[in-house]
Amino acid sequence: MMDFEFATANRIIFGDGQANKLLEYLSAFEAKRVLLVVGGKPQRWDSLVQPLKNAGISIQQVSVSSEPELLDLKESVKVCRKAGCDLVIGIGGGSVMDLAKAVAALATNPEPLEDYFEVIGSGKALTQEPLPSVLLPTTAGTGAEVTKNAVINLTEHRVKVSIRHPRMLPDIAIVDPELTYTLPADVTAHCGLDALTQLIESFVSNKANVITDALCREAIPKVAKALPIVFRESLDRQARADLSLGSLFSGLALANSKLGAVHGIAGPLGGMISIPHGAVCAILLPAVFEVNAREVKVKQLFSSQSRFDEIAAMLCGAQDSTPADAIRWLHERNQEFKIPKLGDYGFQPQMMAELIEKSSCSSSMQGNPVKLTDDHLYEILEKVS
Repeated sequence: MMDFEFATANRIIFGDGQANKLLEYLSAFEAKRVLLVVGGKPQRWDSLVQPLKNAGISIQQVSVSSEPELLDLKESVKVCRKAGCDLVIGIGGGSVMDLAKAVAALATNPEPLEDYFEVIGSGKALTQEPLPSVLLPTTAGTGAEVTKNAVINLTEHRVKVSIRHPRMLPDIAIVDPELTYTLPADVTAHCGLDALTQLIESFVSNKANVITDALCREAIPKVAKALPIVFRESLDRQARADLSLGSLFSGLALANSKLGAVHGIAGPLGGMISIPHGAVCAILLPAVFEVNAREVKVKQLFSSQSRFDEIAAMLCGAQDSTPADAIRWLHERNQEFKIPKLGDYGFQPQMMAELIEKSSCSSSMQGNPVKLTDDHLYEILEKVS
């Protein structure tokens, strides 16, 4: 018998136009002062925010145009506390989701904030309930609207650090595919490939369970089919909806299983060079998939081996597809979406040793279906550099 636990946002709302009902969904909180966390072009969401202002809700706004730094977090917490905010709303991509969750969690907990983070702190548990949070993703990739962690970038230390706690799960996640309609093709591709990576890694994870399996089996074929369509025709409503659903399911899956070597490498690498997270996942996925599929076969891990066969069938749309077919499919998508090599983002061969050392001890590596050695990681990086 399998033992598992499944936790997610208190409430998930999915569908076209649901974001326009934001004020209605906020009625449960009786909020008077809201901290609004947005991305680099906040005016795009004026139509969602204006009804809140018309209802007499005071809005304090902070924005983040890239992955949030520790300074962004500290300043946002300061704004939240000074204004006496009683609710946090995040409207944006994964970086906005992470900042909103972190602010909601830390605004009510005592200083110093660094204590709550892994790597730079002790990973101290939250002692106070976070502020309520409502998250509206405007990209289809991270699934961060339903996860219990936030990633903060420390550029000066060339590392990304996480804060995680079950209390960080948002109160409401509103996933409205219409919010993704204006995404550029390259961002759509990066985000979609991030979602696909999260689904594949969750499915082959050594911590997978019957619920995460069901989510991945539903979402992987949808994302695989929708991504090329949306890349060519951005306003295909059904494909956009499938990508948004796939992203949501990827967040639900990863939060209740574990990821693997792609994210085990991507996290440390993102702290070393400037590269979009979705792009690095897309670059690494074919090579990691190839090495993992080979190693589970060599080690005769038959249950894991069958999962790689199943993924191949889901990606390629044919039951007799093999892992080699899946690898070919992944390479073809990267070519179609014009995904570059790591070297194009400034990765140098002399960085490999540092990256391998950091990747080997990353938390995501613990979920990989087979233990990878330093030689395996070197092989992967050689393939993608």
